[in-house]
Amino acid sequence: MSGVQHREVTADEDGMRLDRWFSRHFPQLGFGRLQKLIRNGDVRVDKARAQTSTRLAQGQTVRVPPVDDPDTVRPFKVNEDDVRFLRDIILYEDDDIFVFNKPHGLAVQGGSGTTRHMDALLKNLPNKQGEAPRLVHRLDRDTSGCLIVARTAAAAKHFGSVFRSRSARKIYWAVVAGNPTPRQGEISCFLSKQMTTDGEQMVVVRNGAPGAVHSLSYYSTTDTASRRFAWVTLKPVTGRTHQLRVHMAQLGTPIIDDPRYFNIENWQPAPGLGSGLHLHARRLALPLRNGKRLDISAPLPHHMKQSFDALGFDANRYDAQAVDPEDAA
Repeated sequence: MSGVQHREVTADEDGMRLDRWFSRHFPQLGFGRLQKLIRNGDVRVDKARAQTSTRLAQGQTVRVPPVDDPDTVRPFKVNEDDVRFLRDIILYEDDDIFVFNKPHGLAVQGGSGTTRHMDALLKNLPNKQGEAPRLVHRLDRDTSGCLIVARTAAAAKHFGSVFRSRSARKIYWAVVAGNPTPRQGEISCFLSKQMTTDGEQMVVVRNGAPGAVHSLSYYSTTDTASRRFAWVTLKPVTGRTHQLRVHMAQLGTPIIDDPRYFNIENWQPAPGLGSGLHLHARRLALPLRNGKRLDISAPLPHHMKQSFDALGFDANRYDAQAVDPEDAA
């Protein structure tokens, strides 16, 4: 390539972020270099300055400056070890999506000091057009389980819409301290991200408070181990940051080994429990682009299986879903 290019946004790219558009067409272009080109005004959309987060519309024209010099291009080489790792955790795949059983402790996206994460690893599984798979929803670093990843731009648009419209049914399993009262119900409150003495956290606030967003989850107690522990099945309706973790703490039964929201003083864990956040995205059901419905489950991570065994919970006997009050009526 040489010289300036002008490329038209296609129908399947409608609504795509500008940085994702560049990742699709110029996968060797580093994100830092792209940001510099945008800051300098070298990249434009319909002759106007843009940001990495600018959403593109079908028919718009993107001005692409020369991107073939050695300082701009960063070759990417597939890492076969990473390919094997990803292949080992695939639960389902078709031409549109991968469903991974994301391990506990693996971040979905990068951040300060985080270099190994799903978003980077996915570059090792490009599609036939050389495009890396795209994240369409998130899980916390320490939450394990079902993670959907789109393999094409059209699939990303479809499944992004599915999650925004709440057409996806998400079922989580958690082990909590204490027994929820009542045994099943809903948790509805407003949350806001705030700086606390323990760092940035989601905090329960009143309606109308700065940054307040509504959150809603349904829960049901699947089994108990005396009054000290419970296996809880959770269904989030909204998708706020740390929502289920905050909701269970708000109920007075925080999730075991939650480093942010476990709020029981002088807690004494039982012997034999596994170590790590006991929250698992167990089951996911959602419509595919072909009209069929996918319903898939992820096996428990090792530390939760260890705790299930220690507490006498039988994951093979129960696979209950959280019950909405209207479902039970």
